[in-house]
Amino acid sequence: MTPVLFSVSYAGLWGQDTLDVESFIERAAKLFYPAVELMGKRPHLSILDASPERIRRIRERSAANNVEIATVAAYTDFTAGPAAEVPFGEMQVLYVRELARIARRLDAHVIRVFTGYSTDDHSYVTDWKKCVAGIREAATVAADQGIVLGVQNHHDTAISTDAYVEFLDEVNHPNCKAMYDPWVPALLGEDLYACAKRLAPRMVQTTLADYVRIPRWAYEPGLVNYRRLPDMVRAVPLGEGFIDLNAFFRGLKEGGFNGYVAYEMCSPLRGGGGYKNLDRTAATSLRKMKALIG
Repeated sequence: MTPVLFSVSYAGLWGQDTLDVESFIERAAKLFYPAVELMGKRPHLSILDASPERIRRIRERSAANNVEIATVAAYTDFTAGPAAEVPFGEMQVLYVRELARIARRLDAHVIRVFTGYSTDDHSYVTDWKKCVAGIREAATVAADQGIVLGVQNHHDTAISTDAYVEFLDEVNHPNCKAMYDPWVPALLGEDLYACAKRLAPRMVQTTLADYVRIPRWAYEPGLVNYRRLPDMVRAVPLGEGFIDLNAFFRGLKEGGFNGYVAYEMCSPLRGGGGYKNLDRTAATSLRKMKALIG
């Protein structure tokens, strides 16, 4: 397994300090990560900004720092857009195709995609069909560029492990692989060992983060009491939260997974988003990843 640092960690989307792609690659090398995943949108690797000169600079920075570009992360939502006359699905497949072309020029191997967020409670089957069709076509255009398509278990459609497996089976494309993460099944109370072992043979990458639960309550004046709300979760270094990463990795190993293991700081982080805390958290998490990988 190969440790990877995801550039979203230094993208400023949750108030973090921000690095451009070239500086991020240098930072990953200084933190001793052998590979990186690049965010396929601004402020990092947008298809609108990926001129030949920009791609050349990124390739040169990667080579100079001996850091592999493993994955390019697409941000898709195949259920988006209620207006039937607007071809949102086609737009997203085109986006994936352009990222795949960029990935090929960067010698990357994988494009990451999501399924789709729920539109409403009565449209689940319709949402599901849109996501199946969109991801099947995205797998085809990625294959045309020699790039593997990985579906991350993130958006609402096919989010439980049983639904995720059902979804991949229905897509049924040889270039569509699993990018199965422990975060969602941990929140859902699923057995991480069993889930990881089940998905491991189909996986090209997993992405790790860890969290602590922060209980929330709302005051009910008429009862002079408090009502329990869903927990807030806050990101912490790997191994310091509630996700049973040891069980997850036992399942991955027994299932035969030997792909990329990415770390991301993609939500508010305990200790804040300054460079010092980001670097410290990334370094601590790499040590944990290496111990888990063995």
